[in-house]
Amino acid sequence: MNKDAKIYVAGHRGLVGSAIWNNLRRKGYTNLVGRTHQELDLLDAVAVREFFDKEEPQYVFLAAAYVGGIVANNRFRADFIYRNLGIQQNIIGESYRHRVSKLMFLGSTCIYPRDARQPMREEELLTAPLEYTNEPYAIAKIAGLKMCESFNLQYGTNYIAVMPTNLYGPNDNFDLERSHVLPAMIRKIYLADRLLRHDEEAVRTDLSIRPVEGIDGSASFDDILSLLKRYGITAEKVSLWGTGRPMREFLWSEEMADACVFLMEHCDFTDMYPHGTQEIRNCHINIGTGEEISIRDLASLIAKSIGYEGLIEFDSSKPDGTMRKLTDVSKLHALGWKHRIDITTGVRMLVDWYRPK
Repeated sequence: MNKDAKIYVAGHRGLVGSAIWNNLRRKGYTNLVGRTHQELDLLDAVAVREFFDKEEPQYVFLAAAYVGGIVANNRFRADFIYRNLGIQQNIIGESYRHRVSKLMFLGSTCIYPRDARQPMREEELLTAPLEYTNEPYAIAKIAGLKMCESFNLQYGTNYIAVMPTNLYGPNDNFDLERSHVLPAMIRKIYLADRLLRHDEEAVRTDLSIRPVEGIDGSASFDDILSLLKRYGITAEKVSLWGTGRPMREFLWSEEMADACVFLMEHCDFTDMYPHGTQEIRNCHINIGTGEEISIRDLASLIAKSIGYEGLIEFDSSKPDGTMRKLTDVSKLHALGWKHRIDITTGVRMLVDWYRPK
């Protein structure tokens, strides 16, 4: 990619997109284009076409998605499949019609079967049933990577699909109802710590920055306490979903961005499969660390970083999800990229970022 090439980052304000945007800036790319949801509804096919007509980007990072944690995925199943399919179809379709030089589609390792062999190689795709709780989202992401693969094979485009593991980092979503596991745990443990220390001002500040169910820091403290209790947050303890036994892999979002930009700069679709292959499939790339930690140990790590000394309990009546999800990153390593930030360092960095300054 030339440093002055026009690059469209779809979803540039989110966890993934903002990290990619910042990485591109740091590497000297100067002609970046982004639109907020208010400026461009990616579900509006006409609006997306008009945007591409006007801007004519040469490269596209498709980082926009409708995302959430296990609770949201299970509850809002129609939203997760409908919205993600629409976003993907509109952007990939317009990228083809406007002859975009290269596109990167960002998916998720939830595409792999619930009982996939561990660590998960790219070839595990579509070998068994998916995890039920996030099945609609996973199907949407599988459709996206297959759309990229199919356009490449039929039309000779250069679309790369990457599947990042669980991400965390600056600009993450800390919504107690819809966020992913790690940011949700940070917020819950942080608020429990503030309650334990009778720091009402800090609790109010937190809710003023990120209201929950329409309740912000100006509400009565009794209403705030009642709200937080429904989410398992009290001065006595913090309650987390599941048994704490599942093993998970986490990648610092800014490192994910570095991997994505590296692949866009140095790799093409034709690098993703052995030459001479007749049935070309599974051309996506896992992006991860190849390292894992239990949810229980992660909670302890977060508590230590925050300084929380209260009780952490696990509600085994709530689902665990897949018991183990670890990516095989040998393909990524062979292409020339490897992570540097471990989970202990990353959690400490995100806790520091989250605390009000």
